Amino acid sequence: MSTIEPPSVTASYALSVLNATSDGAGESASWALPTDRLQFGEMRALWDTVLAAGGAGPHTGLLVGDRIRPEGLHILGHLVLTCGSLADAALAAERYHSLVSQVGTVSVHRGSDVSRIRYRPNVDPAAMYPQQVEAIVSSMVRAARWIAGDDWAPLAVSFAHPRTGSAEPYARVLGCPVTFDAAEHAITVTNEELDRHRPLYDPALNALHRAYADRLLDQLSTTTAAATTAERVRQWLEHAALAEAGPEGPARELSLSVRSLRRALHAEGTSWRALLDTARHCRARRLLETTALPLDRIAPLVGLSGATALVRAFTRWEGMSPGAYRSRAASSSSGTGPTR
Repeated sequence: MSTIEPPSVTASYALSVLNATSDGAGESASWALPTDRLQFGEMRALWDTVLAAGGAGPHTGLLVGDRIRPEGLHILGHLVLTCGSLADAALAAERYHSLVSQVGTVSVHRGSDVSRIRYRPNVDPAAMYPQQVEAIVSSMVRAARWIAGDDWAPLAVSFAHPRTGSAEPYARVLGCPVTFDAAEHAITVTNEELDRHRPLYDPALNALHRAYADRLLDQLSTTTAAATTAERVRQWLEHAALAEAGPEGPARELSLSVRSLRRALHAEGTSWRALLDTARHCRARRLLETTALPLDRIAPLVGLSGATALVRAFTRWEGMSPGAYRSRAASSSSGTGPTR
């Protein structure tokens, strides 16, 4: 079996987190290059240090993200600075975010009038502090302001976790309504704002940055070509009968004991239970979008006991009932509503 590489974070971002704190903790960090990478557990330990420092609090992540500078995102930061529109910058973040961090993914979901730029952790959300996620989302808003101006603000921001501090700093830093306990971490922007062309930008310099980013992406893909244990489990779950799925199945395929499998998943910041829950979520969405099966037929296909359990789980996943989701998906596919 190939060597397992946990998700990693570039040293340039780790240093930007440390340097954004008030106690100067970043002075003690020593990495040879900004492209050196920290494993997920090391980044979590770094956040332990940041949040234990004097003056840290529930809004630390929000403020760290707002203080991000282009060099904190390494080549992605410089690429964003040379983008011709917010849409170009969002697509660059979608493609190259792994150069900054493999702990989560950025995706752009375009609707008829507004779009959502979503951040989704690749690890068990319980393994991340809310401040870690808020730093990432806040840094995305700050990066947009590098090219749109300091007074720019999105339509709305949402976080999937509960609010842990007062509401005022969120409104002040992000400049828009902010909701918590939402279905996803996302920034909502009008398409008009996304597509507005910057009058002054250098497409040749943008192309140079993009070419370098592509080379770094190829190098990163090569070093992580061997799929992580979590990714292999995800692939196994895509074709498994979820009603009968247990950790013994993927453990056997990977020539691991169940205990070793659980330990490897824990080292990557996730768990069998979290991956199974995600697989059920994805399959339920797919069946609701592509079939007319009633809920009591879908439930066993995603490994749930019945329609009631499906409604409860799906509402937790998406913030809406399966019926409402199916109606919205049908409306989107017919062109009468925004796409997901």
